[in-house]
Parts: sequence; C-alpha cells; structure tokens
Amino acid sequence: MIQPMSTKSSERNFARRMDLTSLQLFVAVCELGSIGKAAEREFIAASAVSKRLSDLETTLGSTLLYRHTRGVDLTPAGESLLHHARSVLFSLEKMQGELSEYADGVRGHVRVHASISAIVQFLPEDLGAFIRQHSEIKIDLEEHLSTEVVRAVHEGAADLGICNTANGTGELQTRPYRSDKLVLIVPTGHALCAQGAIHFEAALDYDQVGLHSNSSIYLAMRQAAAALGRTIKLRIHVTGLDAMCRMIHNGLGVGVMPQRAFELMHGVGKLESIELLDAWASRQIQLVARDFTTLPLTARLLVEHLTQSAPDSTVLPA
Repeated sequence: MIQPMSTKSSERNFARRMDLTSLQLFVAVCELGSIGKAAEREFIAASAVSKRLSDLETTLGSTLLYRHTRGVDLTPAGESLLHHARSVLFSLEKMQGELSEYADGVRGHVRVHASISAIVQFLPEDLGAFIRQHSEIKIDLEEHLSTEVVRAVHEGAADLGICNTANGTGELQTRPYRSDKLVLIVPTGHALCAQGAIHFEAALDYDQVGLHSNSSIYLAMRQAAAALGRTIKLRIHVTGLDAMCRMIHNGLGVGVMPQRAFELMHGVGKLESIELLDAWASRQIQLVARDFTTLPLTARLLVEHLTQSAPDSTVLPA
C-alpha cells in the first residue's frame, strides 16, 4: 500500500525540482515579452529557452505563458510565479552580496533600527567607537519611528532596536541605553523666553511645528494636551529635526525636541530652548531585542558596547 507523501516531504521534493536557471529565463521572457529576445539577452538558443519553460510548466503543473506570433503573455499562474521568482532571485543576490563581504573580511553583520532621537543624539559617536574596535563587523542602521522600530524587532527585520518605549514593547526585552530631556524650541525673543522654565500647557497657546504624527514625541505632546482638555494648534508636520528648527526660525510656530539634539543643530536659525517641567519631558531610550541572550555574537558585542558607553546606563538582566 502506497503511503501518502507528507507535506514536508512534498515541499522538499518541490524545492529539488525547481531550477534557478529556468526561473531566471522565465523572468527574462516576462520582462522582454518574447522568448527570442530573452534568448538573445541571455546568450542561449531560443529552442533551449522554450524547452526550459515547457519543463517548468510540467514541474508546476500549470500553464505559465500564452504563446502567440507577437510574443508571450502571462497566465494568472505565470503572474504569481513571476512575483515569487523575482523575490527568490533578489534574495539570492542579497545573500551573494553579504557572503562576499565575509570573504572580504567582514565577519559579522548586525541589523539595527533606531529612532531619529537616538540617531541624532548618541549613535554617531557610539557606533563610530564600536566600528573602530571591531572593524570586521558591519552595521546596517535604518531610521524609523519608535513604534516601527519595535515592530521591526518583533517581526525579525532587525536584530536590535534603539528607541523610546513609552508606548510599550509587548513581549520584547529591553535594556537602558540613554536618557534625554525634551525642551521647547522658540524663536529668539519669544514671549515664553522670559519664564526660563515652563509647563507644556503654556506652549499650547501657540502654533506648533510637530514631528511625524506617529512619532513618540508628538504622541507624548498629544496625550499631554488631551489630559489638560486642550488641543494642539498644529501648523505643520515635519520629518526631521533640522526642518523643525528652520520652520520655527521662520515664524511658523514653536516645537518640542530633545535638548541634546537642539544643541547639535549649530546655526539652524536664531532659536532658543526652554526647559519643560512636565514629567514626560524626561525620557529613557532603550535597547530592544527579542531575547538578548540568543542574539548572534556580533549583536551581543554591540549591545555590551552600547550599555557600557552610556554614562547613566545600567545593564538589566535579560
């Protein structure tokens, strides 16, 4: 009696029957709309291309192309295969690129997603010092909103996240990295400058230049205003701190940003910072990971460096 083939066994057999060269030729035919043109581009006989496509259709059990005198058109099954084939070939190219880096001496690769506050204030110096100690390790750094950083770590798109976690991290683990202080930025000579330090409520009388609506800073501002029964007079959203400074300098309103970030914005307008007395203006920037103990060695080295480089940080148990 013939036993039914298991799902995993079927998947393995399918993967073994797939031919990468045939997939490449299939994509070329789809892009050029002609078997003959694809054969010319790939330096192979048209009859050989046609044979490989027929074998591919047999393997998949589906017709992939409508053949006619003017060329070829994709069937619905062909459209689906084209999407997946491009994804597979792109992944192979990416894999080849990363492996070639190991051959060139790069012996580690860490994917980091971080918020703009962390990138502007602390990471250039901290990552620079790490690379000088570990030149064989490559760091891929991407800037995202804090909520997107957490999502990327949760989904495995990043090994390590660095962001403000006031809105929660779910089941992810965190370790302290740095603390920062939010201040109100106003044009030089603004009416609020005379007060020295204020509660955010005083700023609600003025138009605001805000960061992205889902940024941790703007969410904190909106929650603070709602707790007071007030609304924010938003004039414009910007995506960067330098753009915020320029907008404020040109009279479009006032805005909230980290104090250290403002201090690093040398010469971006005639501006002043005013201390915010609200508790939410003092923030913690955290390192975020699925599990710090199971990170690759290169990522663990980076975590150790970042926790030690922070003057006010302490390492929490994973």
